[in-house]
Amino acid sequence: MSEDESTTEEENEQDAEDKPAEPTPRFDPETLGQGLAEKNGDDDAIYVDDMYGDWFLDYASYVILERAVPHADDGLKPVQRRILHSMKELEDGRYNKVANVIGNTMKYHPHGDASIGDAMIQLGQKDLLIDTQGNWGNVLTGDSAAAPRYIEARLTPFALEVIFSPKVTTWASSYDGRNKEPVTFPVKFPVLLAQGAEGIAVGLSTKILPHNFIEILDAMIDGLRKNPISLLPDFPQGGIADCTDYNGGARGGRVRVRARIEKVKKHLLKVTEIPFGTTTTSLIDSILSANDKNKIKIAKIEDNTAEFVEIMVHLPSTVSAEDALPALYAFTDCEVSLAPNACVIQHNHPQFLSVNDLVKSSADLTRELLRQELEIKLGELQEKWHFASLEKIFIEKRIYRDIEKEETWEGVISAVDKGLKPYVKIFKRAITQDDILRLLEIRIKRISKFDSFRADELIKGFEDEIEEVEGHLAQMTRFAVRYLKELKKKYGKGKERKTEISRSEDGELVPFDKIVASQVVVANETLYLNRKDGFAGYSLKKDEAIEKCSTLDDVIVFGKDGVMKVMKIADKMFVGKSPLRVSVFRRDDPKIYNMVYRDGKSGRLYAKKFKIGGVTRDKEYPLFKTHSKSRIFFFAVHDSEKKNSNILVHLDPELKRVREKIIEFDFAWLEIQGRGVKGSTLTAHKVDRVVNAPRENGDDSPEGEEKEEVKPKKPEPAKPAEKKAEAAKKEPEPLAAKEPVEKVDSEEPNPKQGKDQVTFDFEGN
Repeated sequence: MSEDESTTEEENEQDAEDKPAEPTPRFDPETLGQGLAEKNGDDDAIYVDDMYGDWFLDYASYVILERAVPHADDGLKPVQRRILHSMKELEDGRYNKVANVIGNTMKYHPHGDASIGDAMIQLGQKDLLIDTQGNWGNVLTGDSAAAPRYIEARLTPFALEVIFSPKVTTWASSYDGRNKEPVTFPVKFPVLLAQGAEGIAVGLSTKILPHNFIEILDAMIDGLRKNPISLLPDFPQGGIADCTDYNGGARGGRVRVRARIEKVKKHLLKVTEIPFGTTTTSLIDSILSANDKNKIKIAKIEDNTAEFVEIMVHLPSTVSAEDALPALYAFTDCEVSLAPNACVIQHNHPQFLSVNDLVKSSADLTRELLRQELEIKLGELQEKWHFASLEKIFIEKRIYRDIEKEETWEGVISAVDKGLKPYVKIFKRAITQDDILRLLEIRIKRISKFDSFRADELIKGFEDEIEEVEGHLAQMTRFAVRYLKELKKKYGKGKERKTEISRSEDGELVPFDKIVASQVVVANETLYLNRKDGFAGYSLKKDEAIEKCSTLDDVIVFGKDGVMKVMKIADKMFVGKSPLRVSVFRRDDPKIYNMVYRDGKSGRLYAKKFKIGGVTRDKEYPLFKTHSKSRIFFFAVHDSEKKNSNILVHLDPELKRVREKIIEFDFAWLEIQGRGVKGSTLTAHKVDRVVNAPRENGDDSPEGEEKEEVKPKKPEPAKPAEKKAEAAKKEPEPLAAKEPVEKVDSEEPNPKQGKDQVTFDFEGN
């Protein structure tokens, strides 16, 4: 191959690399089935690249906009809007079969009769827009409604007044193009806030809680007057609500709702109101489930619910109503937590708003709709005044006689137009040919019986109405407020608040009392400990009983190596051999720990008084720096800060240069610190043992609770001989044991109460 040919091939290869690649043909639905031919003549192929992504986005947008999420303007989902539109078409003042309404709605809704029927039942149960007749189910018990062929419905007067206004409604073609349906209703009330809404779309969901009818109108009035808006939820089931974290209904807020439970007798409770989102059936099931899990104890339950909720909860003779009530709130559906998430369609896009935003938006929309209706009414009144004035002049001035000489239709129109020209200035708009044609349609009988006095009264009435409407338009905010007050007066009866809001005496929002599940659960187990093998749990019934517990409790373990650990209680768990202390751990427990230990590195003896504080389950916390020569000499637990240990530190008798061989120390001299502090130095000398100091009554055994706190004074310096003699009188015989020996008040452990103080003596150091 020559050099020129080689150079030419390299240039061609370089040109091929620089040339941009041809784009891959994308999927075109119109070519489906035909295939996309390759240039090289291969078989036809269909490219599905990005096809699923495009279709999924279309589906997601459709579900969000057309099915699951309500519109901010009228507060309705498409199926609800179509149901109300269909009912308006059938409206004649009488009830219609629901089956008939469903069939008529299918002209507008393409998703079948089942979805229409379910949506209509839910609308009817709200008791706001649909007047129902028959068995429409029960929101308290969860009973379903009767079949659509047996129940009837019609629009309420409130719906007819607030929802519909055809003259200001925007219309669109239905899904098949045969009918017209409203894009949104011109609703002059936030139906969305009154009824609430819940829906799940693709990638988002909405949950708007219902609110009180009267309070919504008051909030709208405040919004129109630029006053602060305060609106809290109100549930049809009643109950008691904690709205301290409601956050104006915005996303991220939370509402806790409790059932209203009354104490009837010592061992009998009655549930009269249930939380939102529950039924009497689900509530009873949750109580029975908690009873089966031994979280609460119930003798039996009776459901007497009819028009009002009445659930009788019978308790065993060993459980009082005061003890059972917190457990019902903690472990059953007697208390539920609701998370509002106000997602609505606004400007053809999903938006996350707060309840206050929705109130203000609805108030502004109501004022705008009222303005549009007034402008339409004003135009109609002006047209009526215009024609009434034309008619009066046409008849009184006998202009109709001018047409007798005309032989053509154009001449007739011209004659009337000429006769009206002298009076053009009194009209508010120009006289058109249509006006003349209407005058020519007046019958001779009406002309002959024309009453000028009645015509003047009619015109005067139109003028008064025009003046009134113009006055309303000049003060739209005042007119809108008056309109809302009229709605409140007409339809507010019987719509008082049903849910009680948790408030203080001065009206401030207050949260519910905090209920810790581990504290209210029934303590139906016992914590046992096998010190030799290092196991603990509630299944080791042959071993040492520590205290009563429940399956929700945590256990705190102090090892002899100075490591503390909190563990979830189990039937059997390893806690380490010969632990210093094993007990049930309660995070708000006020226990105070006294400890004396030797630092292995320096050899010094330290004393520390500490609380546990915050801990993480299953994490080890060293109480002092780990060292092979570190050792705990004394460890005690007290129930409160007022109780402290008083100890005697015995130094090694072989220390010759130290005169005072016994050091008395009271932990009351120390401040309470964290568990990780090093503590205060007691001595740098070699220590033989540390024991409890004898009490004034001569009893030197540790006690879990002290009746009175006696703060001993610091001992005055004494001669070594006197100290030895005094110590010999007071000092008990030391225990000759290399391992820690636990001293207890009695031989038989009390499972109901844990050991509050434990002393360990060490012979070796």
